[in-house]
Amino acid sequence: MEEVTKHSVHTLVFRSLKRSHDMFVSDHAAPLPVNEIAAAIRRNTKMRNEYGPVLHMPTAKDIKQASQVQQQDKQNTQQHNQMDNEVKASKLGAQHTPIEDSSSQALVAVNQNTKALATMKKASIMPKPKWHPPWKLYRVISGHLGWVRCVAFEPGNEWFVTGSNDRTIKIWDLASCKLKLSLTGHISTVRGLAVSSRNPYLFSCGEDKLVKCWDLEQNKVVRHYHGHLSACYALDLHPTIDILVTCGRDSSARVWDMRTKSNIMTLAGHSNTVADVKCQSVEPQVITASHDCTVRLWDLAAGKTRAVLTNHKKSVRSIALHPRQYTFASASPDNIKQWKFPDGNFIQNLSGHNAIVNCLALNSDGVLVSGADNGTLHMWDWRTGHNFQRTKAPVQPGSLDSESGIYAAAFDRSESRLVTCEADKTIKIYKEDDEASEETHPVQWKPEIIRKKRF
Repeated sequence: MEEVTKHSVHTLVFRSLKRSHDMFVSDHAAPLPVNEIAAAIRRNTKMRNEYGPVLHMPTAKDIKQASQVQQQDKQNTQQHNQMDNEVKASKLGAQHTPIEDSSSQALVAVNQNTKALATMKKASIMPKPKWHPPWKLYRVISGHLGWVRCVAFEPGNEWFVTGSNDRTIKIWDLASCKLKLSLTGHISTVRGLAVSSRNPYLFSCGEDKLVKCWDLEQNKVVRHYHGHLSACYALDLHPTIDILVTCGRDSSARVWDMRTKSNIMTLAGHSNTVADVKCQSVEPQVITASHDCTVRLWDLAAGKTRAVLTNHKKSVRSIALHPRQYTFASASPDNIKQWKFPDGNFIQNLSGHNAIVNCLALNSDGVLVSGADNGTLHMWDWRTGHNFQRTKAPVQPGSLDSESGIYAAAFDRSESRLVTCEADKTIKIYKEDDEASEETHPVQWKPEIIRKKRF
C-alpha cells in the first residue's frame, strides 16, 4: 500500500493559486488585434478637440520656407530693376529678351507664393463692432428705505416691480414712475421677483427662506413654497410650463409646481451658494450660477447636470440669456464670459470691470449691460465684446460714496429703457440718447489681434 505524501496547507493553497493563475493569465501577454480605422478616428478626434484652435497656424517649416521665398523675391526684384535700368540706359526699345520674360514670370510666381504664405500666417483681426447709441440717465426714483435688490417687468410693459432690504415689494408705473402699490409680507430682504406672463401672479423670494405667490387681482399671498433650508437668492419662471425654479444659499436649485406647491425635484450638485437661475423653453431648460465658480446646465427631464462650466476663477453672480441667439453670458469678478448652448462651448471673454459684477442685462439689439459693486455700468457690443460705454451715476444726497453698488439691472419689454437697482436706495432709469450719431459719438475702436482664448 502506497504512502500518501502529506503537504502543508500553505503548499496546497500555493499550488491551487498557481493553477488558477496559469489558467486565467496565460493569454494576457498576447497582443490584442489593433483596429486601425478606429485608432485613426480616435486620434483625429483627439487632435481636433485639443489642438483645433492652432491647427491652422503655420509650422516652423512653413515660416522658414516663407522667409526663403521673401529673400529670393527681394533678390529677383533687385535683378529685375537692374535689368530695367540697363534696358532704359541702352535705349534698345521696349522689346524684352526671352531672359527678361522668364525672369518676370519667375517673379510673378514667387510673388504669388509669398502672398499665399503671408495669407496663411496672417492673424485674425477682431471685426469692427456695431455702433450703438450711448445710454443716458434720465430719471431717478426714490421710495425704498433700504438697498434695492431686484426688479421685474410685467408682460404688458405698463408697470414694474422692485424688492428691497426694507422687506417690501413696490409696484411702479413705468410711464410716470409713480408708486402704485406696496406689498408687505416678507420678514427679511426681498432678493428675487418674477411676473408671470400666463397668470396674474407675482412671485417673490427672500432671505427669510420664503417663496411667495401673490395674486395681483387681490394683492395678497395665495401660495407659499416651503423647502429651502437657507436664504433664497433668485427665482425664474419657465416660459412654457407652469413651474417655478428657485435657488439660494443651501447650494441647491428647487423646481416647484406652481399650482400644487409641491417640490417636484431638487437640483443638487453645486458646493456653494447658487446666486442666479434662468429658465428657457429649449434644452438645457435650467441654467444656474454659483459661488463655487461654476455654471451648470441642467437636464430638467432627468433632474441631473448636463454640463458643468468651470472656466471662471471666482464666484459667478449673474447670468443673462440672449433673447434671439442660442447663447448666454455669465458674470464674475475675473471677467464676463460668453457661452454657446446647448453644451456650453466658450465664445469669448469680456474684460474691463475691476470690481465684483452683480448683474447682467441683455437685449436683442446686442447690448450687454453689466453692473458692479463700485457703481459702474458697462455697455458691451455682444458680437465683438467691445466695451462701447462706461458710466457711473452720482450717488444720491444723504448716501455714502461706498453705497453705490448696482444689484440688479433689466431692460423693459420694449428694450428702450434700462432700470437699475442700487445701494443708495434708488431706482435709476436709462434710455438711449436720441441726439447721438456715429459722427458725434464715434466708435472708439482699434483693430487688434484675436489672441488664443484663455479660460
